[in-house]
This record gives sequence, C-alpha cells and structure tokens, in this order.
Amino acid sequence: MTDATARFAGIATRRAADGKGGIASICSAHPLVIEATVRHGVAQGADVLIEATCNQVNHEGGYTGMTPADFRSFVERHAGKAGFPLDRLILGGDHLGPNPWKHLPAAEAMQRAAAMIDAYACAGFTKLHLDTSMACAGDPVALPDETIAARAAELAAIAEAAVARTVGKKPVYIIGTEVPVPGGALEALDHVHVTEPADALRTVEVHRQAFFRLGLDAAFARAVGVVVQPGVEFGNADIIAYAPEKATRLVASLGSMPQFVFEAHSTDYQPAEALAALVRDGFAILKVGPWLTFALREALYGLGSIADQLAPDPSRESLPAAMERVMLASPGNWQKYYPGTPGEQRLQRHFSFSDRIRYYWPSPEARRATEALLAALGETEIPRPLISQYLGHLDAEVGAGRIKPTAHELLIGSVTRVLDIYRSATNP
Repeated sequence: MTDATARFAGIATRRAADGKGGIASICSAHPLVIEATVRHGVAQGADVLIEATCNQVNHEGGYTGMTPADFRSFVERHAGKAGFPLDRLILGGDHLGPNPWKHLPAAEAMQRAAAMIDAYACAGFTKLHLDTSMACAGDPVALPDETIAARAAELAAIAEAAVARTVGKKPVYIIGTEVPVPGGALEALDHVHVTEPADALRTVEVHRQAFFRLGLDAAFARAVGVVVQPGVEFGNADIIAYAPEKATRLVASLGSMPQFVFEAHSTDYQPAEALAALVRDGFAILKVGPWLTFALREALYGLGSIADQLAPDPSRESLPAAMERVMLASPGNWQKYYPGTPGEQRLQRHFSFSDRIRYYWPSPEARRATEALLAALGETEIPRPLISQYLGHLDAEVGAGRIKPTAHELLIGSVTRVLDIYRSATNP
C-alpha cells in the first residue's frame, strides 16, 4: 500500500479511537478540478482521494476516452505540476460492476466488468467500490442480496489476481448495495429513505460469506466502507440536507461492525454543518463530484460575462450558446434526466444541480469555446468590481489576496471553495 492508502485503510480504527476524521472523495475527470484538487492537497498537506467511475473511465475508454492507466497518468501529470507527492495520493474506482453493460445478459456484462476491474487493479487503483446491484438483461428487476454479493466477490477475486500478477498494491474495498442514483435524483424531492440498520448489517454479512466462499478472507479484511443512504440527495433544483435525528438507528448500527465506516454518496451541495455532522456520525467517506463541476461552470459563465465587458468581440460565440449547441446536438447525456417544457429543459441543461453539462466539457467544440474565452481574458488582472458583479462568491477571497484575479486562478478558486468546505468537515 502507498502511505496514503495505508492511512485510509485504518480509517475505522482511527475513528474508534477518537471519533473524528474522514476524507472527501473527489469524483471528477475535469482537468481544472483535478488541478484544483492536487493544489489544495499541497496547500493543506493532506492526503487526496480521487475516484473515477465505471462509465467515465474503463478498459474500453468510458465517456472520457480514458482507460484506468490513462487516468492514472492524467492525475499524476497534474500532481507533478503542482508538486503534490504521489505517496499522498489514493486512486479509487467507483461503482465498479456491470453498470455500463447492464443492457447485456448478466454473464456477458460481468465478463466486461471483470476486464474493467482487472484494468483498475493493474493500474494501481487501491480503493475499489464493488457495485453489482444493478440488474442486467434477463435478471429480475430487484436482485437478491446473495446474487449481488456473489458477483461482487467474483470481481474482488479478479482484482486480487491482478494485484498478485503485477506485484501491485493490495486494494481496499468498499461494499454496499444501497447506492443513490449517480449524478442526483431524477424527480422532485420531498424525502429520502434512510437505510435500515438491519439492511446495512445484512449487506456486510452476505458479502462476508460470499468472499469467504471464494477463499477471499484476506481481501474482505481490507474492506473498510459500506455505502448506505444517510438521507441526503439532490435533484435538478432540490437539495435534501442531512437530518441526524433521522439516521440515529443507522448510526448506532456501526457499533456492530467495527471494521467499517459508512460511505455517503450524493453529498454535493450539503450545508457545511450537515457535512460536518455526517462525518461526526460515522459517514467518514464523503463523495463529491457534480458540485465541483457546477462551481467550475458558474465561474466559466461568469468569466464569459466579464469577457464581454473587457474584451468585447461580436465574432466570439458566447460559452453558454456554444454549450447549448453542443448539448442539443448530442442529447443522450441529459434528455431523459431533464423533464418539463423546452424552456425548463434549457434552464436545466445549464443550471441544474445534477450538472449533466459536465459530460460535454471534453468535447472538441466545448474545449474550443472554453479556450477562446480564456484566450480573450489571458493573464489580465480582472477589476474587482467585475468580480463582484459576476463572480461575487469569490470577491472576498480576491480582496484578501488569497485568489489572484486572473481567469485561470478564478476558475481554480471556485472549485477550491468547495474543497475547503469538505476539508473543514472531514478534519474538524
């Protein structure tokens, strides 16, 4: 294990000793988010956990076009530029299972999932979330817990074999079947079901048995997290904040599984006090992704308005117009997630908390539009009145001298503002 992975593996032991501490899991492949993350790690002198999802990065390329080895090289290049020590980096794979191929029969989907987790393990990813909860073609709609656990154990066996073959670092595992919808809920929210304590305990037990049946006792001993639903979620325009009183019984169940902490997904946009309460109550791994690219998009659109004032150019297409054109040309990543009238869908494409615009930033047209905007502003220091007008959430940091008022640093600063909230919550 790397030093950082070894520290991460001891997260439950440390919490049992002092009841404090956690870590944010950064789930993004955007270059500016990764740059902000490793720079933040340098500034804080902290370990950094960066995760890629099965749809985003896999052995077939995912929607980013990156394999796990590519993603590792991509992150390490940014770490090198920032002077971030690699022994403080943990790379994770999220929702590793058949999800990208669930339209296929289970045997074929699991075969592809096996190839994917082999690629993750060979590339040195040391935090592996095994998620086989989704039904494949021919499966019942709701898979039995035993089937989910058996499939997860099959993937763990592949990972263990890959590590042995490559003499790599032994991974730490995350298990759990009660996984929120990646990227936020699809409907308006009024409440969220909190995982029942009995379900969390059963998840651990059926996975333990499935691992042991395959002779993976040592691998299961490296499982440290269980994904549960603490009662947090966000949708296109709604946020449900953590209510500790609703999770009291679930939190108490951690006492019966001292090997584990809880991992909370969809913690984006939670108030700072809610994030701190989650960590206090044992949800020590906080996943965040859309909030980071949402903050980045806010800053990019603000810079677009600033460029219209500082460097007006009628021939330059506005960034929102360019992104609208890109998203309308390829609606697959937003259409089924954004209901309503054409006008409502237009607003959601750009401003939804689920931030499905993040899937479009890697496209050539989106990159060209972003580069044209940043080229128009260059390294010019932006006057504070314009920052106050269009990037008001960063004005105080600029005034205090903590953010240089240039386009690039304002983008980094907008993401860092979110990272700071998570740092405060996980390191009280």
